[in-house]
Amino acid sequence: MTPAATLSDRTENKAIAWSAYYELTKPRLSLLSVITALVGYLAALPARDVFVLVFFLGGTAVCAAGAATLNQFIERDTDALMKRTRERPLPAGQVSPTVALWLGIALSVVGVTALWLGANPLAGALGLATIFTYIALYTPLKLKTRWATEVGALPGALPPLIGWAAAEGEISPLGWILFGILAFWQMPHFMAIAWTFRKDYGSAGFPMLTVVDPTGRKAGIWATVNAIALLIVSLLPIFLGLCSWLYTAVAALFGIWYLLRSIAFATASNRDGVARKLFFNSILYLPAVLFTLVIDRWILF
Repeated sequence: MTPAATLSDRTENKAIAWSAYYELTKPRLSLLSVITALVGYLAALPARDVFVLVFFLGGTAVCAAGAATLNQFIERDTDALMKRTRERPLPAGQVSPTVALWLGIALSVVGVTALWLGANPLAGALGLATIFTYIALYTPLKLKTRWATEVGALPGALPPLIGWAAAEGEISPLGWILFGILAFWQMPHFMAIAWTFRKDYGSAGFPMLTVVDPTGRKAGIWATVNAIALLIVSLLPIFLGLCSWLYTAVAALFGIWYLLRSIAFATASNRDGVARKLFFNSILYLPAVLFTLVIDRWILF
């Protein structure tokens, strides 16, 4: 082998190693946490502080990365059993469990510290709560109860509160409404995913609702119930005088659309196609409603 070929192989191996570490942090999920946290920060209409903004965004991103890495460390054995996760860095043998464990701990500590010192203690405490509920509650419960999905909605809904806390040092009613929007939005979203990958979840021993009830009827009903709750909670700001009709119109339109997709999922004889449509609708709903809220708040105030 020539020196040039050896150097090329080393460069390629380093690229694969860095890519594996990057994938440990679940970058797309982490990005969603950062975006929803930023929505909370901007909707709170604080006096802008670039220092706080930088440390808050960085801290949130690193907290999310740490939680994701620890989650993959804990679930490395079950990930190896599922088709959609068996190529992740740990089951694929690209990263050692020991390295993943210490990387996850280090990222979590750095993230919480950045929020605590760079924003304020409440933001730091909420960052810690997000990691704790995701790792100590949601992750182990996934193998024990079908209610793990609902528990998992808690860390998924906390990032807007981190942003609100970073902006104001406390949580006001609109901040809690954002928490509710994120919590209820996740149920139809995850029911669609759980149906699509129900065989994978079953083979790994996860008692998801779509595994416990293979007909999908209960998952459809639960998606519909939460879509109704989401529509109600998302419209609360107008009744509290916290937004204008711009946000209300968008929230109502997308909320009704989301509800209709959930009803279709609940009533369909073949749920595969409608589950995919519900999933894609959930992806459209969140940015439309959250960004409109931010725009509305800036125009109104």
